[in-house]
Amino acid sequence: MSERTAPRTATLRARAEIDLAALRANVRTLRAHAPGAALMAVVKSEAYGHGAVPCARAAVAAGASWLGTATPEEALALRAAGLPGRIMCWLWTPGGPWREAIEADLDVSVGGMWALEEVTRAARGADRPARVQLKADTGLGRGGCPPGDWADLVRAALRAESEGLLRVTGLWSHFACADEPGHPSIAAQLDRFREMVAHAERQGVRPEVRHIANSPATLTLPESHFDLVRTGIATYGISPSPELGTPADFGLRPVMTLSASLALVKQVPGGHGVSYGHRYVTPGQTTLGLVPLGYADGIPRHASSAGPVLVEGKWRTIAGRVAMDQFVVDLGGDAPAPGAEAVLFGPGDRGEPTAEDWAQAAGTIAYEIVTRIGTRVPRVYVNEEQDG
Repeated sequence: MSERTAPRTATLRARAEIDLAALRANVRTLRAHAPGAALMAVVKSEAYGHGAVPCARAAVAAGASWLGTATPEEALALRAAGLPGRIMCWLWTPGGPWREAIEADLDVSVGGMWALEEVTRAARGADRPARVQLKADTGLGRGGCPPGDWADLVRAALRAESEGLLRVTGLWSHFACADEPGHPSIAAQLDRFREMVAHAERQGVRPEVRHIANSPATLTLPESHFDLVRTGIATYGISPSPELGTPADFGLRPVMTLSASLALVKQVPGGHGVSYGHRYVTPGQTTLGLVPLGYADGIPRHASSAGPVLVEGKWRTIAGRVAMDQFVVDLGGDAPAPGAEAVLFGPGDRGEPTAEDWAQAAGTIAYEIVTRIGTRVPRVYVNEEQDG
């Protein structure tokens, strides 16, 4: 996704407006939730669909002292764009760009012996030590070193550190159910994390940071904050746990507003089938509006006949199936001009739906709604200047 800034008056088929002032305010709010910890703004997957480089710059300007990505390629792209400071990446596969990461001063995650062997080999070739964070699997069951292998991994990392091949800069893990406060796995994972950190430190590891808190833990679990919190979806103003509160309840503001220009408005009689399969048939004479966005743009097909859209101050619902490039809304006899704005989601200030409303319509989570918006939709950045 290329960085693109366009004037607010630009006429576009569709646009995802990214409010960088809202993002900066969210970062400040999240820092206030964890005042004793540094904050890592996670900008993986193009900053959850918002645009990695502009959002990373805004987050750093608001006080994020770390940036986080999933893949090393994402982290290297940030460096290539001139982002300074600490950048961590954690999703590695054998044969990954370890040497490039070392030479770019990235912090790399190691959760198994194969990765430790590859990073130390790359460090020899680069003739400089790697910055390595050891990841513990405390119960999520995804990446990370299981407790039974932890002693061996720590021992091997310390041996490599003594040889000048790496510096263990961090010890970290990830929650499975932090968005469900009170879930028994949370306390169990915290206990296991403390045990695994304590073992590593007894053996001589001196990490700069210990971290396990994601967005929901940052907001609801202060005992998990340690030295660093990693905020992903909350950075973009979306509640990581809608059951616990809206973005406003947490002091956050959604950053993305997705809209399109109506491509066509036409009158049709009752009994008129709409879109593939005629899953929607007009109940009477009405007007239909064509919205030029479809599943190729990231609009979930699962939201067919359910996704909400604001047109001329009224909520409309997708009529029939979402197609690859377009969908239809029943305007109920209203006749806005072609080119009128259709707002799919935003902060809700104008009565428009939110990403959470779309998540409910599609049977998914708001993370997916914003992250899946495709590259055919230009990102239009507003409020780029730092707040006075």
